[in-house]
Amino acid sequence: MLESLVTTAAGALLATVGVLVGGAVTRRAQDQQWNRDQQLAAYQEVFTHYAKFTMELRRAHGDRRGWDYDWGEWSAALLRVSLVAPAEVATEIENFGRAIDTFLDQVERGDRTPLRDPLSPEEFEAARQAPAAAQVRLVNAIRRSFGDDHRELPFGLGG
Repeated sequence: MLESLVTTAAGALLATVGVLVGGAVTRRAQDQQWNRDQQLAAYQEVFTHYAKFTMELRRAHGDRRGWDYDWGEWSAALLRVSLVAPAEVATEIENFGRAIDTFLDQVERGDRTPLRDPLSPEEFEAARQAPAAAQVRLVNAIRRSFGDDHRELPFGLGG
């Protein structure tokens, strides 16, 4: 009788431990998936803004017209990504932002504006090279942060 009671109690204890460990493992996996989803959404938002204002600025130079962009939304997107990005990605986001700032100095600030002295398509493309290279480094940092053996891309897409 004692042997049967000990066996039953041990089985119940092991089942309870199994349920608790399984719950913890499942919770951790769900937290990791949620964090990854948040990161992807934040990264997509940054790249969406980058593509939009780059295309708008390119068109403004081509059409010799003014343009406007909601830079508050750009700043908010950068802030949101800083909340979820791992350190290596955050560093590349900072580098990307600096490259964009330099790009804007060349194509929008000062004398070279779409209205005052528009750039030719070739000049615009030359000015866009630094942010394009920074975008590739950022995308590759993001790919590395997700693991899963994502190979680095030697080129950029979009923007």
